[in-house]
Amino acid sequence: MQPSDRPAEVAVPHAVAELVRSGADIAVLTGAGMSRESGISTFREAQTGLWERFDPEEIASVDAWSQDNALVWGWYLWRAHVARRADPNDGHIALAELASSRSVSIVTQNVDDLHERAGSRVAAHLHGSLFAPRCEHCGTPYLGSDAEIRVRDGEEPSPELRVDPPTCMHCLSLVRPGIVWFGEPLPVDAWGRAEAAVLAADVVLVVGTSNLVYPAARLPETALEAGIPVIEINPEVTPLSRHASVTWRATAATALPALVAAINAGAARP
Repeated sequence: MQPSDRPAEVAVPHAVAELVRSGADIAVLTGAGMSRESGISTFREAQTGLWERFDPEEIASVDAWSQDNALVWGWYLWRAHVARRADPNDGHIALAELASSRSVSIVTQNVDDLHERAGSRVAAHLHGSLFAPRCEHCGTPYLGSDAEIRVRDGEEPSPELRVDPPTCMHCLSLVRPGIVWFGEPLPVDAWGRAEAAVLAADVVLVVGTSNLVYPAARLPETALEAGIPVIEINPEVTPLSRHASVTWRATAATALPALVAAINAGAARP
């Protein structure tokens, strides 16, 4: 799969191209801006449907689950439906292409599966996944078909949707979304893989993340403290911008295909 409709002329900063071209191991930290270009809105943007009716920081919590698990389960099914309808953008595809010539470890804060559908292997979903529900008691992964929304005749699921969550086949407890809710710690195994990927990298790309959410925002700092170059790719200024080794003001879907093209062109030179 190749990135489509690339801009004819995208200026890739020389320092960015050289750092990535010379790196055998690349860690890529991605955030909501990466998925936004596929049409998936972020928490901080104006929303529709359940996003408009409910504060995500209130519904994405253990308290909300305790008070109305049918609403929370339905809300996450609705989000999963939205994610399924989205396609990986050229940035996702470019990262998969980059991995054909070097080691690329993707650590994402996004809960969709766009990286995987573009052909990448994700080292860690720091905030969980819409497609990995699990038992709230024993943690057993749930693979039942009722984890999905069924939409008939192309109709949109109702933003009022309430769906009773299924039960675990092992212990009969409720199955919950496989998401890290506000106030919950990150999974220890995912965090360990993320730190290992960053510390093993020759260069770290930070793409489309606000760098406001900790502990995820700690990862670029860890790289810099270890002397590993950090490249920020983001159209907006973030708290990381003044510390990054190189900052490139561009979006993921524009910058990453241009970067891969520049690296491939350099490799093809005699």
